[in-house]
Amino acid sequence: MKIAIGADHAGYELKEKVKSYLQKKGMEVKDFGTNSAERADYPDFAHPVASAVENKQADFGIVICGSGNGVNMTANRHPGVRSALCWKEEIAILARQHNNANVMALPARYMDENEAQKCVDAFLSTPFEGGRHSDRVNKIEC
Repeated sequence: MKIAIGADHAGYELKEKVKSYLQKKGMEVKDFGTNSAERADYPDFAHPVASAVENKQADFGIVICGSGNGVNMTANRHPGVRSALCWKEEIAILARQHNNANVMALPARYMDENEAQKCVDAFLSTPFEGGRHSDRVNKIEC
């Protein structure tokens, strides 16, 4: 599985932990930055992650900023990208089951490493249910 990941300065530390966690699980991770805790603008990292998912260069994307909102909004500007703000495991599961989300946004200032790992595991292992949800997901694109 190929995962694209990116974060701004507020999400840098959590990004590094999530990236390491994924690599230990044997996943291929493409890191789009940032590479320090120095101030950085979240769109500069969320756009490349979303583009990688949009262009099928990655199976899923993970974007991280302080609240998760900025990176989530940015990723959702890309056609075919369905980014979901995930702050607990149940939300990550529902994002996949009901919304066929392919990018998850994590709020670094509101979760610890353990909760992030639970969200990531749930997101990456949960299949889309299809069925009645397919019609709804198809209505998302403009």
